[in-house]
Amino acid sequence: QLVVEKLARRIVGWAVPRGLRPYSYPADAPRGPVVAVANEFSGSDGDIVNAAIKALGIGPVVGTRTWGGVIGIDSRYRLVDGTLVTQPKYAFWLEGYGWDVENRGVDPDVEVVQRPQDYAAGRDVQLDEAIRIALAALAETPAKTPPSLD
Repeated sequence: QLVVEKLARRIVGWAVPRGLRPYSYPADAPRGPVVAVANEFSGSDGDIVNAAIKALGIGPVVGTRTWGGVIGIDSRYRLVDGTLVTQPKYAFWLEGYGWDVENRGVDPDVEVVQRPQDYAAGRDVQLDEAIRIALAALAETPAKTPPSLD
């Protein structure tokens, strides 16, 4: 929840303390465009955060569909031999998806597949595309900066 809360913040002002660096209000708000990266290993909160980023219009999601595992478990019972038994407990409903993130995942806005050849060569084509999109968005809408005192 904290990740989504911070990414959803928008700068509406600046504190300009004497002798110190200015800082945004609210604090920790993104100064520029946000681009998320997701893949088939993004599960649980990775599913939820990407669904929330899309639902709130925070920015595009780049990569491949997330894993699709949002039902949380509880470990409540221990068997005689010490084995811990877990059970599904926390279902998740998400705006724009309903109950359908479980077993399905979240589709990216821009699909970029990381092939085994990319991995072997040390390339992260998903991250490269996300950076390209972020830089293009920054060129169009520059990052917010504190006002001058003039």
